[in-house]
Amino acid sequence: MIKLGEKQSLTVVKIVEFGVYLAESQEEDKRILLPRKQVPQGTRAGDVLEVFVYKDSKDRLIATTREPRLVMGQLAALDVVSVQKIGAFLDWGLEKDLFLPYREQLGRIHEGDQILVRLYIDKSSRLCASMKHLYEMLRMDAPYQAKDMVSGRVYEFSDNFGTFVAVDDRYSARIPSHEDHSFLRIGDMVDARVVEVRPDGKLELTLREKAYMQMDADARRVLEVLKEYAGVLPFNDKASPEIIMREMKMSKGAFKRAVGHLYKERRIEITEKHIRLL
Repeated sequence: MIKLGEKQSLTVVKIVEFGVYLAESQEEDKRILLPRKQVPQGTRAGDVLEVFVYKDSKDRLIATTREPRLVMGQLAALDVVSVQKIGAFLDWGLEKDLFLPYREQLGRIHEGDQILVRLYIDKSSRLCASMKHLYEMLRMDAPYQAKDMVSGRVYEFSDNFGTFVAVDDRYSARIPSHEDHSFLRIGDMVDARVVEVRPDGKLELTLREKAYMQMDADARRVLEVLKEYAGVLPFNDKASPEIIMREMKMSKGAFKRAVGHLYKERRIEITEKHIRLL
């Protein structure tokens, strides 16, 4: 059976002026065209060629010997070449760009972005890209351990769980929700440190430095926000985590450490309702 969106070995059953027809065997009636410019030199009837099967601009099954950047059952980071009202078009290494329907997008994307997607076959039997349901396709056998530095691509956000990242575009990872991710966009590459390898193999990441290094940066952030508030914060370290994250872009724990550091240096005072710059 000829499979759409997959690489497969097919037999040359007929040679014509504009290319060759391929089938699973000489006896098979279902045939698809490999255009002439794609036919390897010296090809003869009966030869077996490895091709990728997709659809041309007229929705006809067609074969190519070119290497696609994405096949069925895999993930790949593809460049966005244009964005239209109905969706976007991605460069996947073939003559016809890959369509990413609007309903299959997660967040706003722009021309020039590089985003992680999978292939699927839509109701009209056409190959399309999707940014959804990537989580279950990522591997959980990453060769990394706690404290390792890794590089990954942001592919989804969750208010409850945080930022989902594909390390090396293949391994499942997450930045917890208590870390600020407001500056990140879908498709962004991040360098992060592995905090934990969970029992199921998924990686827990942090964008923050080790605590003793991060505290100085957090303390500077507190001083900057204090100046924006004319020297008086309208809350203290007992405020809710939501308020602290919204105003300070850090977790409550990080905020308490930074405030404690500044207090010991006598650069601030803490009252029942405020934090004041000295």
